[in-house]
Amino acid sequence: MRSAHIRSVAVAVAVTTAATGLAGTAFAGPATGVQQSAASAATSTQVVEAARAAAFAHAPSTGVGAGDELRAQDVMIDPEGARHVRFVRTHRGMPVLGGDLVVHLSRRLAYTGVTRAADHAVKPAATEAKLTARQAEEKAASAADGDAGTAELVVDARDGASALAYQVPVDGANSSSTVVVDALTGKVRSNTPDSDEFLSPKVLETLRRRGETVDPALGIGSQAQALIGSSASAAAHYPATAHGSGRSLFVGKVPLTTTQTARKSFLLKDPTRYGTETRDAKGRETESFGQGTKFTSTTDSWGNGTTSSRGSAAADAQYGITKTLDFYKKTFGRKGIANNSKPARAMVHWGNKVGNAFWDPTCGCMLYGDGDGQEIKKPLVVLDVTGHELTHGVVDATAKLEPTYVDNDGNQFGEPGALNESLADIFGSNVEFSANNPKNPPNYLLGEKLGLAQKFLRRLDHPSLDRLEGTVDYWSPEVEEAEVHAGSGVSSHAYYLLAEGSGRKTIGATTYDSPTYDGSTVTGIGRTKATAIFYRALTRYMVSSTDFHDARIATLKAAKDLYGASSVEYRAVDQAWAAVNVTVADTPAARR
Repeated sequence: MRSAHIRSVAVAVAVTTAATGLAGTAFAGPATGVQQSAASAATSTQVVEAARAAAFAHAPSTGVGAGDELRAQDVMIDPEGARHVRFVRTHRGMPVLGGDLVVHLSRRLAYTGVTRAADHAVKPAATEAKLTARQAEEKAASAADGDAGTAELVVDARDGASALAYQVPVDGANSSSTVVVDALTGKVRSNTPDSDEFLSPKVLETLRRRGETVDPALGIGSQAQALIGSSASAAAHYPATAHGSGRSLFVGKVPLTTTQTARKSFLLKDPTRYGTETRDAKGRETESFGQGTKFTSTTDSWGNGTTSSRGSAAADAQYGITKTLDFYKKTFGRKGIANNSKPARAMVHWGNKVGNAFWDPTCGCMLYGDGDGQEIKKPLVVLDVTGHELTHGVVDATAKLEPTYVDNDGNQFGEPGALNESLADIFGSNVEFSANNPKNPPNYLLGEKLGLAQKFLRRLDHPSLDRLEGTVDYWSPEVEEAEVHAGSGVSSHAYYLLAEGSGRKTIGATTYDSPTYDGSTVTGIGRTKATAIFYRALTRYMVSSTDFHDARIATLKAAKDLYGASSVEYRAVDQAWAAVNVTVADTPAARR
């Protein structure tokens, strides 16, 4: 699952220049991040100012009007010349939920278009709240069953609305959430969990009903003493970069770059990847990374390949996070999850009998429970789980795709949320391909190491083979009402068809057989190009409300940017979406 991002709308934003395209392709640019020269920073400022001015000058297109203020969240400068500025919006000083937009400019900073979440001007009919902040906090605390924080007035422009509301953070017994309360009627407009759990309440209930467990096989790691790298033993000044190894639960012996703090003292923190670190929560349910206990060693050896060592899960977590960071940097030039050269972090052994793993935006880190001992037998520190969840962090930092609604059990629904899950699966599988670990062979399956009876949790080639979540292959109007993991199959299937094509084939050790909605044959353009298109679409042309028809347009624009409107790649994108029944003709009437 994914988190609600609405509580962080009014943020202090660092402007960054993001790289574009895939490293090694003709479209790849320099790997640039927030560490900019004075000239580079000035250029970014000019781009932001030009985009802001264009947004107001083209109000009929952008929806920006009197009382609105735009705050830059990201600046993207493409090697081929285009500029894109992602903005969050306030209206008369109030954060606007669903008010985000991306303004597109040419090389000469001329306005070329906009991608926006709200399809109308953001102007609430009422400007005075009837509820007090205290009343809103009480309603939020009751709705989320927790302790409410301070209520803040916002404009809720999601899903075609433009309402005055209160946004209230709530800390519950086991998790936090964000509640939005109508400031006039007191109705709870939304109540969304803040954590990104890998296994949804729906699938956990299905496992309980079937009497099935998630029980990944262990024992693939050798028990031999890990070798210490020469740079660690030779270090004369501390702290210093060291090279140790971990005995992980699921991928055997893995190299880990660590920090040497003294002659025989090492810390599980990677100085070559922004200080990325894994800590031990020691059974605490804390969202403060500082409360985690540091993993230290006298040998630079971590874990023993079994759950008898607390360091084994830590080795998996640290390995998975660093491999995810490596994928995003090598492939897109992205420096960290938020492209700000800051560490990705993890806490293992989180909580008491917690059977899940999730991205937590409050902590800014991955949290891994040890399993509940019933349905979930072991920590979910599997490589594609980590790649999936950290991709939610990437979406947090870019499009902020939002679910349409959340039920009382915490299940999330709607196409934007399903698209978020799909992107996490797409890039999570790419993390496996990038790592290319023989103990975890790459494939287009998600959760294949979880020990499930169906041998995987989800798959991209033929999503409906997932019977646990009822994932769908093709779009229909009913997909808007689907739980987000079930609905994710639409865009995941389109991505697979774009990358590999339709029909039966064997890739690596896995056999695939991908169908199409109308029986058409789709020829793939390769994973490298398909991934480039979907990443550019996410970062340039998706916003919080993007649904599958919007995603089709976003990927077509991305393909045009990268390869041209008359290219084979552009036509393949159109064919892949048509093959999952997403076309211009079936666009919902309200969106035409």
